[in-house]
Amino acid sequence: MADNTAGENSEAAGRNAASNDASGREAIGVGVVGFWHVHADDYARETTEHSGTRLVAAWDPDAERGSEGAERLGVDLADSLDELLARPDVDAITVTTATNEHTDVIGRAIAAGTHVFTEKLLAPTFAEAEALVAAAREKGVALVVSLPRLSEPLITTVAQLIDDGALGDVTYARVRMAHDGWIGGWLPERFADPVAAIGGAFADLGCHPAYLVQRFLGAFPDEVTASYGHVTGRAVEDNAVVVARYPGGALGVAEASFVTTPGAFALEIRGTEASLLFGFGQETLTAKGGRFGDTWVPVELGAGAPTPYALWIDAIRGEADTTDNLQAAVDLTRFVVAANDAAKGHA
Repeated sequence: MADNTAGENSEAAGRNAASNDASGREAIGVGVVGFWHVHADDYARETTEHSGTRLVAAWDPDAERGSEGAERLGVDLADSLDELLARPDVDAITVTTATNEHTDVIGRAIAAGTHVFTEKLLAPTFAEAEALVAAAREKGVALVVSLPRLSEPLITTVAQLIDDGALGDVTYARVRMAHDGWIGGWLPERFADPVAAIGGAFADLGCHPAYLVQRFLGAFPDEVTASYGHVTGRAVEDNAVVVARYPGGALGVAEASFVTTPGAFALEIRGTEASLLFGFGQETLTAKGGRFGDTWVPVELGAGAPTPYALWIDAIRGEADTTDNLQAAVDLTRFVVAANDAAKGHA
């Protein structure tokens, strides 16, 4: 772990090549696996900014994309995944390959005893996701999936209000995430590959509304229905609405779009006693009913939880439990697969 080769490649990498963190512990060496996903550089930045990690190398199954990514980050480029995993200075990897490559890449990393932080979805199928979690547990590998909205103050506040019974019984939860990626021209065309991406807008952006609906209403709806739209004519959907019906009649609505200007994040939670709103033209959380009164009032946000990346590093150090994160990731995979299957039946 004391190899500082990456530090010779750029000033940024050099700043990140220190062998010890602020507490005197040896910094965790992290490799970037794949530049397919647009968040690859974001996780690399988290690595350089976290006091306990350093960025050391990269690899991509596409040689040209890997070379460009490694040069951009100022780190070594490995010739193969096996070479990257065998490096003594690589203790952990961030995975941002195409989604259909996750099972192979993550599985090989776990087998090598390398800790893994991965972009969602964890795997293309529920069975594969469960198998990866089980393998990581058996091997003692810290596996964490990036589900960032769950740690944000807005969501932790909403979830706490629901758990405390402030809304009564929740009967309706709607979450929408949308951006203009395919009408603004900035979302890579590879996101339209139905094999590599395991779907379109819902399998990517829609993951966030999906796991939030599950957090608010539960992981096990009785039925999932879906309607996917193809505004731009691509092979995968760029507009999606998914409805989950829960025991007792509650409904969860998860929406995603690559064809919305301006981009949007909004949620609406309705209960038997009170309701919550965020978005819909205002970036504040408001509540009405029950203990909140008869008019819409702002709700003060509480503290957020550790980010998924911070959770991962703490887990590598043996200082955090990843059980909730991994359960949410497996539940998410089941939800997205159910939505994709439902949309095919609806077409």
